[in-house]
Amino acid sequence: MTADMDADEVHAVLAALTDAGCRAWVGGGWGVDALVGHQTRTHRDLDLAIAAEQEAAAMRALGRLGYVVETDWRPVRVEVVADGRGRVDLHPLTFDEVGDGHQAGLDGGSFRWPKGCFTTGAIAGRRVDCISVAQQLLFHSGYEPRDVDRADLAWLHRLAARPAPGDERRP
Repeated sequence: MTADMDADEVHAVLAALTDAGCRAWVGGGWGVDALVGHQTRTHRDLDLAIAAEQEAAAMRALGRLGYVVETDWRPVRVEVVADGRGRVDLHPLTFDEVGDGHQAGLDGGSFRWPKGCFTTGAIAGRRVDCISVAQQLLFHSGYEPRDVDRADLAWLHRLAARPAPGDERRP
């Protein structure tokens, strides 16, 4: 039985990937929480963007933590699970010469991850690499949202409405 993914497991996964030389950016619900700066809801999984050339090393690192492949849609994504601890959904990206990431799509197309969408946030008080508000909003469009998506969208819209640092409007 796979449990919800908690912050300690998120950090264990990120540490294992770092130790294996794999950079990862948190997306999905945990990515929203990283941008907010605290956990806003429970999470079924941890969505991570990784460099495609580091996928094999990432899979070995996750295997050492007890994760096994459950869904294999490579090169689009691969989901691994560890009973009682959670799921990790890896999204391999190929980076071009300007630093934009490109993820294969199921229909043969691709998704663009512009260089500027890679940012930082915090999960349980620790800094993590994550995906920007604008990119998260883009990824939350084009489908009928579930309750968890609506909750994430509410937080993303709040974050998008905040003034940029140094751009506070004075009355």
